[in-house]
Amino acid sequence: MADEEAEQERSERSDSSSALNALTTRLEDIAAPLKNSQDSPDERASQYCYEFCQTLVEYVSLWRIEEEPLPVLEVYIIALTSFAQASPYLSTQCEEVPVVLDRLSLSCAELLLSLPRSIPDALWDRFRSSVQIAHPLVQEKEISNLMILSSIAREQGVWSNPTLQGILTNDMPPPEKGAACHPQMFLRTYKLMFLSSSNMT
Repeated sequence: MADEEAEQERSERSDSSSALNALTTRLEDIAAPLKNSQDSPDERASQYCYEFCQTLVEYVSLWRIEEEPLPVLEVYIIALTSFAQASPYLSTQCEEVPVVLDRLSLSCAELLLSLPRSIPDALWDRFRSSVQIAHPLVQEKEISNLMILSSIAREQGVWSNPTLQGILTNDMPPPEKGAACHPQMFLRTYKLMFLSSSNMT
């Protein structure tokens, strides 16, 4: 029985790895036309955002988030990295661009805050790397949810951030002198949303 379970686990890891590799390739293919399409910049960006979202939904649906959250986190990491790398080719006039990035960042933040266990070091390092690649977009696009990911990624774990710890203890730490207060203001709002959704379940 133990051997069968171990074999099943190895098979699931292999399947996940294959799917994630396929996702990386698919996102590269979606981004390729941005560099040489004859469409207008706005049309290229809009089409990219549409295909990006369709692909993301397709791959996230391969796993049940309640049972296998870590592969879904991997999907978000790959997607965030891919979107950040494509961003120099996306029209600044396309309204879908900041919306897609904001929703992707929010989905990733919500998943991180819902994880029932610690994240493996290698996966956490990949998450931090993806956020670092996307960090320039925080100021450029003014994406508040990406700012939250940047704040989380500076720590050694999801709940290592003092402000996030305050969500659990109901004791929000004061902002550091000279530090921007926006992330903590957002997290106070997020705390209310988080507690509200918990009460509804």
